[in-house]
Amino acid sequence: MNVKLLVSAMLLASTAVPALAEEPVFDPQAVRAHVTFLADDLLEGRDTGSRGYDIAASYVASQFVAMGLKPAGPDGSFYQKLTVREARLDGAPKLALNYGGKETVLSDTAQVLVRPSLTDKAVAVDAPLVFAGFGFDRPDLGFDDYKGLDAKGKIVVVLSGFPKGTPSELGAHLNSEKAVMAMKRGAIAVITVPTTEDSARRPWDKRVAMSDGPAKGWVGADGKAFARATGIRGTATLNPDAAAPLFAASGKPLARVLAEANRKGGRPRGFALKARASLSFANVWKDVTSENVVAVLPGSDDKLAGEFVGMTAHLDHIGIHGKGEDTLHNGAMDNASGVATMLEVARAVARDRPRRSVMFAALTGEEGGLIGSDYLARNPLVKGEVVGLVNFDMPVLTYMFSDVVAFGAENSTMGPVVAEAAKKAGIKLSPDPMPEEGLFTRSDHYRFVQQGVPAVFMMTGFEGPGEQAFRDFLKTNYHQPSDDLKLPFNWEAGALFAKVNYYTVLGLANGDERPRWYAGSFFGKEFAPGAAKAADPAK
Repeated sequence: MNVKLLVSAMLLASTAVPALAEEPVFDPQAVRAHVTFLADDLLEGRDTGSRGYDIAASYVASQFVAMGLKPAGPDGSFYQKLTVREARLDGAPKLALNYGGKETVLSDTAQVLVRPSLTDKAVAVDAPLVFAGFGFDRPDLGFDDYKGLDAKGKIVVVLSGFPKGTPSELGAHLNSEKAVMAMKRGAIAVITVPTTEDSARRPWDKRVAMSDGPAKGWVGADGKAFARATGIRGTATLNPDAAAPLFAASGKPLARVLAEANRKGGRPRGFALKARASLSFANVWKDVTSENVVAVLPGSDDKLAGEFVGMTAHLDHIGIHGKGEDTLHNGAMDNASGVATMLEVARAVARDRPRRSVMFAALTGEEGGLIGSDYLARNPLVKGEVVGLVNFDMPVLTYMFSDVVAFGAENSTMGPVVAEAAKKAGIKLSPDPMPEEGLFTRSDHYRFVQQGVPAVFMMTGFEGPGEQAFRDFLKTNYHQPSDDLKLPFNWEAGALFAKVNYYTVLGLANGDERPRWYAGSFFGKEFAPGAAKAADPAK
């Protein structure tokens, strides 16, 4: 036997055919280890700007170091520092309603909840009231709630949420834009009245319990807090019981308005209320420093390395607040579980070194209004373009799920990638089972969507035991001290959640084409009108 010839042939064979990449193995105990650290009492709930959050940020940075990732911070570190303003009410606010020849003064939280202002130390507005239905001003989309109304210089009263039957992602977006739409109509303040459905989902006492925290926002170099609706001086939520006499004085029973809003397709028409209101309150501010933790993995393909796939998860939770024996909100599921699974996906992706570059970001201030993600999206750190983003937020890991919901997947060519990833992971995709929650606009990916970046955000699905487990968590543990390590975590589910997200990220980072918005996507047309679009998929 010619041994030299045989060895040469073997060498040629080994170089001619690339080795197959090993299938990733995700260790449930690795997910458990991250959650155990991040949800420990010593981190005191990881509130933005707190010592506990800073410890968590240092932990994530150390994980990025161990993976061999490159720091993306402007100072050569893993940190993008930002100033976050916390605004609290200074004393009791006052909302005076004048109708029927008398004045009704509301200042108790049982009647009205006033949001502190990040832009004015003192607020005092006095103006007529006008009711504008759900407050949507998009005639191009079939929503014309301001038709025939004069809102200039007035306080606009709107219902919460969006009309039943509206596609959930579109409705969630428009719901988040109500103050901006009111401002463009010339309004100076907005008062929201919860719908029947909204009140059933969030009873007034729960709203009161969740209102004791400050309003938050990032502060620019000019020392001013960023605000999108700069012309809106004040916002408040009015208990329907307190709002009923106001509507009755205008000959429009609130019960009838709410019944119309509770009907599928129901859109109560606007009208000028026979009343005016004055809203006054003072604010105290505290500015704190916090940080996003950001790393990058350079792509292996020089032609694609300038395109980045982003991975985000919020690192903060709501800290210590409230009343009772336990006031520490550990945030084990929200969002230690999201950070833990992101870190394990990052570890696997770093090993594989895909064609496109990847950006990894643990974000601050999500609980205060997607603050860290908004700051990063508006102040990018990567030397290239973020072309697609995968967000990790609160996978409920108390059961072994068999399906996932991928918010945003139907808007871009990321959808087929997610579908293939789910198939590889042995699970299926399901439609949004809770459209009333408007989840698409409530997590960090959305700030990137607003900058024109296609994005997906997965949650564990409702098949089998999923619905009961998910709804039980929302009802009993969401934003409660009980969201801690005593929950019945299924760490195998954590490993599976990491796997489906890994296949998604790798599919995006290795694809021949960058993600593109579909031509018919509202979000693509709204936020990336000049970007090349993909043909809508066949139905």
